[in-house]
Parts: sequence; structure tokens; C-alpha cells
Amino acid sequence: MNKRRHRTNPVTIVLFFLAVGALIYVNQVIVPSTTPLFIPTATPTRAPETYIADAESLVSEGKISQAITAYKDAVQADPRNAGVKVSLAELEAMNGSYADAILHTEDALLLDTNNAMAHAVRGWALGLSGDYLASQTALKQAIEIDPNNPIPYAYLAEVLARMQQDGKGSMGTLDEAIEYSRKARDLGPDLLETHRARGIILELTGENADAIQEFEAAIAINPNIAELHIMLGRNYVAIGNDPAAEEQYYKANSLNPSDPWPDVYMSRLYLRTGDYVKAIQFAEQAVENDPSNSYFYINLGTMYYKNLMYPDSIKAFRLGLRGGTTEDGVELPGAALSGDNVDAYYFYGLALARNGECNEAVEISQMLQQTVPNDDIAMYNAQEMINICTGQSATETVATETITPEENSGVTDTPQP
Repeated sequence: MNKRRHRTNPVTIVLFFLAVGALIYVNQVIVPSTTPLFIPTATPTRAPETYIADAESLVSEGKISQAITAYKDAVQADPRNAGVKVSLAELEAMNGSYADAILHTEDALLLDTNNAMAHAVRGWALGLSGDYLASQTALKQAIEIDPNNPIPYAYLAEVLARMQQDGKGSMGTLDEAIEYSRKARDLGPDLLETHRARGIILELTGENADAIQEFEAAIAINPNIAELHIMLGRNYVAIGNDPAAEEQYYKANSLNPSDPWPDVYMSRLYLRTGDYVKAIQFAEQAVENDPSNSYFYINLGTMYYKNLMYPDSIKAFRLGLRGGTTEDGVELPGAALSGDNVDAYYFYGLALARNGECNEAVEISQMLQQTVPNDDIAMYNAQEMINICTGQSATETVATETITPEENSGVTDTPQP
């Protein structure tokens, strides 16, 4: 009837209280200081100023693409900074990314509608993309907001010069461009933008020696901008200093190897000097750098034609002038016969005739006769296509040394299309 009572072991009691104490300590001290599982570890965020400093350093080194990336990082770190977006847009416009430049300046204007530089860079990018009316509106608005800022005047002079060169100016467009370039010079005589604008105007008016001085002054401010070396090289060609032009084109190429334009100008320079192998090499490099530009195929076709490589010439001209799909699947729109490519069309037609492809050669001949009947050289070569195909040409033999009008045309340097 009597149950024996078991005595509790004191050691068990002590261990129990120790376990409870340990659990309380872990819950109150260890758990709060421990990062939960499967949650990414926080990393320190860079200040926007460090990205801006990186971008400015890269610009001074001529590394425009890398500088654009750094400015994009700065925008992401501080999306409310309108000035950073304007700086990014300016580089994008310089690098040919006009749509991106316009977008970023419009973002900046949403933050600050009276930002003169945002209006100026937007206007510059619009002008470079060919929207001349909207460009002038934006640039004049920048001038109205900040009339003492020389950069909008310089940009407006450059846009008007391009408009004139593009055949879309009026009688007073060039005079207006000259006046704006002088105003920019008066307000900012030591700015790169001012020297570049003045150089562009002087090149357009044929004052190449003075243009050289302006481009050299711009290069002295920043020697690592490839476009300035291209501009300087063109003007050296214009005064007959081919070695100096060659040096400038090589500098441009080394600063921006992916830019096809130094290759194009090098090809035309070597064509002038009769070095067809190098001319072809650089023309091919331009196509490789940008296989979507019809002009580069037209340029390559010219190099092949001058070296009497008619099948290769026909292939390049056909893509550039008539359009089609490249071996890599790139669609090309072609280029309609106009004043800018008359020489390419008669080179193409002559190559077709000399290669025995007379049906298309006759078609090209008829196009020339209908489109540019007042161009004596084009008419001579249009008839020569017919003569070759009917066996009446005195220059029918591929190896002929006879000089015809077509042999001396289409080899001059002109500003970028």
C-alpha cells in the first residue's frame, strides 16, 4: 500500500536550469546579431561623386565609351542630379548615340526646366541627328536662358554648318553659322567647343589653314578626342599635307579603334597616294567595324574598283547602292542615286560592264542619263558603259592605261556624311 518516493537528482536540476539559461542567452544575444539565412549580404554603396570623378578622368584620357558607362552608374546612384544626366548626354552625342542623348537631356529637363545646358545638349544632339528645326529651337532657348554661355552658340554654329553642308540651309544659313561661331569665340575663347565650332565653319568655307589652327587649339585642350584628330586630318589633306593627315588619322584610330571613320579616311588617303593595298585594308576594316552603314560598302567598292578588282567591287557596290543582306545577315537599305554618290554609281556601272554584266550596266547607264543629265563626267561614263558592252570602247581592256574622266574623280576627303 505504501509507495516509495524517488528523490530528485540535484545534478539533473542544475543541468535543466543551465539549458534554459543557454536558450535564453541565444535568443536574446546571438539571434539578433546573426544575419538570417538566404538573405543577400548588404554591400557598401559608392557615392555618386566617385562615379563622376571616374567619368571625368576617363574623358580626359579619351575613353568616351567607358566614361559613358561611369556616368550611367552616377545617374543610377543619384537619379535626381540633372547635371550628371547632361554630362552623360553630351558624351553620348559625341559618340553618335543621338537618341540616348536626347532622352537623357529630356530627363534632365523634367528635373529642371530652366537648365540651359540641358537645352543646349538636346539641341546639339537633335541637330547631329538631322532634326534641324527642333535643334535650333532648343539651342535658341538655351541662349535665352543663359545668354552669356558660349557653348549653345558653338553648338548652334556647328548645327547650322551641318545643315548647310546637307543642302538644307537657306541663303543666310552660312552667314548665321559664322556669326554664332564668332559669338562663341568672344564669350569663351579658351573652350574646346568654341575652337571646334570655329574649325568646322572655317573648313566649310575653305579656309583650311585657319581651320587647322582652330582644331590644333581644341586638341591642345584635350588631345584624346578622336573626332578632333579626324577633323584636323581632313584639313591637312585639303592643303596637300598628306603625311600630317596620315599621322592624325592614326592617332584617331588608336584613340578609338572601334570607330570606322578613321579607317574610311585612311583608305581614301591611301587611294590618293596610290597605295591600293592599304586603301583596301582600311576600307575593309571600316566595314568590319560597322557592317550596317551603306556608305562604308560604297567606299570599299571604290577601293576595289580603283585596283581593277571588278567582281569584288560589284559585290560591295551592290550592297551599298542597291541594298540587300550581307553574309552575316545585316540588312542594308541601299542608297538612291543622288548628287552625293554619282561617282559611285558610274564606278559600279563601269565595273559591271567590264565584268560582262551588261544588263545591269545598261540599267545604271540609263539611271545616270535620266537623273544627272548635266553632269558631263557622269554622261561620259554612262556612254562608256554602253560602249564597253557593245565592243566600241577604246578602254575596254581591263589592263588599259588610258585615262578617262572617271579615273580622276571620287578620291577627295569630305566631312563625314
